[in-house]
Amino acid sequence: MNEDRSLLPLSVADLLAAVAKDEPAPGGGAVAAVAAALAAALAGMAARYAQRSSPDQRLPRGLAEQADALCSRAARLADADTDAYREYVSATRLSRSPDPEPRRRAITAALDAAAAVPSELASLAEEIADLGRRLAFDGNPRLRSDACTTALVAAAAAAGAALLVADNLAARPGDRRITAAADSAARARKLADAALSGPNAAPERTYS
Repeated sequence: MNEDRSLLPLSVADLLAAVAKDEPAPGGGAVAAVAAALAAALAGMAARYAQRSSPDQRLPRGLAEQADALCSRAARLADADTDAYREYVSATRLSRSPDPEPRRRAITAALDAAAAVPSELASLAEEIADLGRRLAFDGNPRLRSDACTTALVAAAAAAGAALLVADNLAARPGDRRITAAADSAARARKLADAALSGPNAAPERTYS
């Protein structure tokens, strides 16, 4: 993406304003990607804190670096999704005459590209949700809520990505990418549920 149009250098306030504008991009795919990146960043913080405060604890070495890599990949998908949408819009503006076939092929290719981004994001978000689960089980108990938030936000990003894959491939309901993304989203949700019910779960509250 042209750096002048990239979402990544924006402040939080400017990013929110860009999403809220009366334009379809950046849209749901970019928002899901940013959410996944934030979830991975939160996992990186929780992993570093756990390793610093309890160097002998069970978290494997390199977990923070893994979170960093996932964060970078998810962040790049925010721009990729916006670019893919703009390519689709360009394809729809091609002339139908004298031959509509080039336009049809261009739209099909653009939808394929548009589906590829959330397909990757769904799988990526599943990995991030698993990081949250691992941190909820084996990280510092004081940051269990952060670990669970990682898993929950990642699961939401995966669900949004799966929906976008299905929308972009609506003309091909049997496409395996639809099922694969939906499966990733379902697994991410299970990972989030597992994080919430982990060994460090807060005791049930009672009210008098």
